[in-house]
Amino acid sequence: MDENAFLFAKNLHKTYRKNAISTPVLRGVDMEIAEGEFLSIVGASGSGKSTLMHLLGSLDKPDSGEIYFRNRRIDNLSADKRDYLRNQEFGFIFQFYHLLPELTALQNVMIPLMIRNSVFSWMTGGTSSKQRAIALMERVGLGHRLHHLPSELSGGEMQRTAIARALIGNPSLIFADEPTGNLDEETGKEIVDLLRELNERDKVTIIMVTHNLEIARGTHRIMKLVAGHVEIPLDEQPFGVLPEVFPVVRPKIFNELPDEPKYQAGSL
Repeated sequence: MDENAFLFAKNLHKTYRKNAISTPVLRGVDMEIAEGEFLSIVGASGSGKSTLMHLLGSLDKPDSGEIYFRNRRIDNLSADKRDYLRNQEFGFIFQFYHLLPELTALQNVMIPLMIRNSVFSWMTGGTSSKQRAIALMERVGLGHRLHHLPSELSGGEMQRTAIARALIGNPSLIFADEPTGNLDEETGKEIVDLLRELNERDKVTIIMVTHNLEIARGTHRIMKLVAGHVEIPLDEQPFGVLPEVFPVVRPKIFNELPDEPKYQAGSL
């Protein structure tokens, strides 16, 4: 495992406990992602996909194992430092949108910047933040829905609002947890195309959890979880067999990435 990776984790374990019942979810997961990649994590329900994303995004802490971001260990940070990391570096997109129902779409997009700034900073810089939020809403095709409440938006429009919210703070890494799970096939494809555009144009690194293998095939790499373990996918690996610690699929589109050692077959 390359300790100079943008984000990497080693030997992650996570068990959920309720009363006397223990449910192991992750059982020693190793993974890494290079800056600028679009990684899909696939697997059946209960395989640990969302749990892994929550650990990588500092929304939860592993029982054991380590997580590093930009060569800094983050799983052992204090709660306030993890909050700061999520607000400054990470963006999140969830299956159920998590928009505040009493706020307009534009106000929902602005929330991360409201949290980031002090009252004084917000009062003096709020105009530029609003302009950036409007620009993002226009970019995701919702310039005409700025002042609508979530209840007045379609599922696809709510997810586009959530994407704009994830982008408002200029994150270097976006976590997308089943972003198409509540959408019809056509709308889901539009959302994935938008994420792919953000990855290609803005070079935003994306980790996407999905149960849809067809959607996952359009990303740079696929990592499959089975019962809390990383499993070598059954699909053909066009770049040859990779080390067991990091089993992935590399579609042909990966040939278009920079010819750096970390992108070459077997180098991970």
